[in-house]
Formats: sequence, structure tokens, C-alpha cells
Amino acid sequence: MANNSNVPAKIPALGGDASLNRYLSEVRKFPLLTPEQEYMLAKRYAEHKDQEAAAQLVTSHLRLVAKIAMGFRGYGLPVSDLISEGNVGLMQGVKKFEPDRGFRLATYAMWWIRASIQEYVLRSWSLVKMGTTAAQKKLFFNLRRMKNNLEAFEDGDLSPEDVARISTDLGVAEHEVVNMNRRMSMGGDASLNVSLSDDGESGQWQDTLEDDGPLHDQQIADAQEADFRHEMLREAMGSLNEREQHILAERRLSEDPKTLEDLSKVYDVSRERIRQIEVRAFEKLQKAMLRIAGEKHLLAAS
Repeated sequence: MANNSNVPAKIPALGGDASLNRYLSEVRKFPLLTPEQEYMLAKRYAEHKDQEAAAQLVTSHLRLVAKIAMGFRGYGLPVSDLISEGNVGLMQGVKKFEPDRGFRLATYAMWWIRASIQEYVLRSWSLVKMGTTAAQKKLFFNLRRMKNNLEAFEDGDLSPEDVARISTDLGVAEHEVVNMNRRMSMGGDASLNVSLSDDGESGQWQDTLEDDGPLHDQQIADAQEADFRHEMLREAMGSLNEREQHILAERRLSEDPKTLEDLSKVYDVSRERIRQIEVRAFEKLQKAMLRIAGEKHLLAAS
């Protein structure tokens, strides 16, 4: 069993940005668990609802929550709130975790942590009022990355060329790209390099998650998560017919996506017909992914 005699017994308080440094320092005191320790703790909780075991599983993964939460800080929301929401997701993941399925807790909990933080971000940005289609969510959470790739760092409207590229790569209408960029620009982005104090001598937010512990566990978790996602995608793609699979793969899963014009020539149909097939195939894929994820969660919870 993990020795936790020298670490705090409860999750440290997180009241605001002023206490963030202290919180991050506190969570580093919780030891990482070996696979054997994690398995035994998870079995104790799954079979006996041992709250002490659950607490050790949660606290040993608090630094993972903080790391994931930092990835969402560009949306202008308090980092402390992002971490708090991520902790809620972590607790849900611990409750649902089934160690006998062979995955590490970090791999499984990442889904719950990210989902909890994303829902909070969406609520805070009032996307419910704008509409929360899968395409809009995808655009919301990928627009900054696309702008960085295109080196479109300036505030204000994007160039027509950048709008067209983002629209094509993400499979959304150009006017949605323009509208989303304006809404997000008005929301105000927090700098990724903002100082921790007014004097500018205390470092930056991105420096606060430096971890002196081993990274091997995280590398394994990342690899397992990638395998898990790939398997889910492979299984979901089986719900599409051959033409739908090919069009969706060429349009949304390729590093060099084909244009509607390219595929219209392959199938000797109009560009609009290709677009319709792509949209329908993507909707079918989403439903299949949700169904498969739900089945896996039910299996993990049973």
C-alpha cells in the first residue's frame, strides 16, 4: 500500500489564483502510485466502497487534473475554477473505474476530467445560447490551435484565406468560423505567459506544473489513451459503408484533407452530394462513438 504518512490527508483548498501556487505545491506531495498499488486500491473501492482507498486514488492524480486544466487556461477563465471542475471529473472517474479491464486509472480518468472541464468552459462561454452542435464544439475547442498553425495571432477578423482553410480542415461553414472567432475575441483571451505576480519576478503560469517525479507513468497513460481512442474509432467506422468511410477519412481524418471537388471527381457526383455524404457519415460516426463509449462506461461501472 502507498505510504502517505507524510502527505496531506485531504484535497488541498483551492480558493483563487492567489492560492494556486500553494495548491500546486501541495498536490506534488501526494505520491504517484505503482500499477500494483493502484490496482489494489481500486479493488478495495470497487468491492468494499473503501473511502480511504478512493481518497488515495484521487489525491495521487490531482497533478494530472492540474496539468489538463492548464491546457484550457487560454479561454480566460480562472485556473482555480478549471482545476475544481477537473477534480469533480476525476472523482467521477474513480467511482466508475474498473481495474480488471486492464487500463490505468489515468487513462480512464482523463476522459472524465476533460469532459467536466469542457462542459464548464462551454457553460461559461454561453455556447448554449449560440447552439452546441458537435461542429460548433469542435470549432470552439480547435480554433486557437488552427490560428496558431496559420500564425494568425492578431486580434480581429481572420483573413479570407485563413477562414477558408479553417473551414475546410474542421468541416464547418465559413460564416461559423468568422462568428466564432469574433465571439471568442470579445471574450478576451488570457495570455499563456502571464506572470504569477505583478512584479513579474515570480515566473509564469506555464512554469507552475514542473514535476520532479518520473514521467514514465504519464507516457504509458498517454499511449494507452491513444490506443483506446483508436480502437473506439476503428469500431465506430465499422458502422459506415465503404463510400462513407472513404469520404470521411479523406475529409476529416487525413493530415492532407481532400477537397469536395477532388472527391466529386472520384465518385462522379456533385460537390454538394459529397458534402451531404460527409455530414451524414460524420453524424453516424458520432452516434456510434457515443454508443460505444456508453457501453464501455457501463461495462466499467458494472
